[in-house]
Amino acid sequence: MAKILRGKEVADALTAQMQKDTQALKEAGITPTLCIFRVGERPDDLAYERGATKRAETVGIAVKKVVLPGDVTQEVFDRTLRDLNEDDSIHGILLFRPLPGQLDNEKARQMLNPAKDIDGCTDLSLAGVFTNTKTGFPPCTAQAAMEILHHFDIPVKGKKAAVIGRSLVIGRPVGMMLMHENATVVNCHTRTVDVPSITRQADILIAASGQLHSVTKEYTNPGQVVIDVGINWDAEKGGISGDVAFEDVEPFVQAITPVPGGVGSVTSCVLIGHVIEAAKRQGR
Repeated sequence: MAKILRGKEVADALTAQMQKDTQALKEAGITPTLCIFRVGERPDDLAYERGATKRAETVGIAVKKVVLPGDVTQEVFDRTLRDLNEDDSIHGILLFRPLPGQLDNEKARQMLNPAKDIDGCTDLSLAGVFTNTKTGFPPCTAQAAMEILHHFDIPVKGKKAAVIGRSLVIGRPVGMMLMHENATVVNCHTRTVDVPSITRQADILIAASGQLHSVTKEYTNPGQVVIDVGINWDAEKGGISGDVAFEDVEPFVQAITPVPGGVGSVTSCVLIGHVIEAAKRQGR
């Protein structure tokens, strides 16, 4: 039976530290402030907004919400984002994407001030991940996976790591973050030949393909740590499941994150942590 790497334990530890950091900033006259910038009323945006707001309130940071109508023009959107970029009272901006069809998603992504890009979506933030410098912030899900490894004292240095997926949201960034901690990393993708033969050799497996139950026992080995980043609708279960076939893999590996209750529950903590770090950087 594998050790279950539950996200709540990691989130609780991160929250306790963030509360201390926020209090210290407030004593120095700085109130970390998150701006949630949303266009329209997409249900998934609203659900994430509620979670982020609740986490922010728990930690003690301020939240400002800027909501534009779903039919907003590019001109009004651009002006609003520029104003938020220039507002020194706002330390982090969470920009919900994708935007409605009349707005330019790529332009919006690049307009966002990297110093306030707490979700790691701009090119400069991603460059910071690849160069291992404090330019912007890494994508929250990628960092959440790393936070789980750190919290449970899972060694990375000198280990072999396999990442299934090469997106800019998780696959490539988490691969670079593992490499920065001196792991030897292979990123597998849809054109990789015989993925199981590669992943079976890994000490750490990050499953981030976005394919329900695509990672089975044949992808793993008995000493392996499996981090499942997938969030997929499982019609058979009537709920959320991961990329990993948990019932097949869990009895075989050393440790594994569940879905739900794993990486996802740490991601909102990382987001709030980025707001606090942005406030620290601005205050220096």
